Amino acid sequence: MTIDRIVHIVAGTFILGSLALAHLHSPNWLWFTAFVGANLLQSGITNWCLMTSILRKLGVPEGPAVGCSR
Repeated sequence: MTIDRIVHIVAGTFILGSLALAHLHSPNWLWFTAFVGANLLQSGITNWCLMTSILRKLGVPEGPAVGCSR
């Protein structure tokens, strides 16, 4: 598994998990969803992601970029 795939999986899991917690427990979990979204926006603008940096240091392979078009 490559860095890009792991980042997408973790971000999607965080968003879906926080939405479920907001629905089942407290609407305050939507702040976590907003935080993840803001980090994705920042990553898209600056081309820097903390999780990517951490995964690189752990030796996870980079591989080709993930996209919706093939």
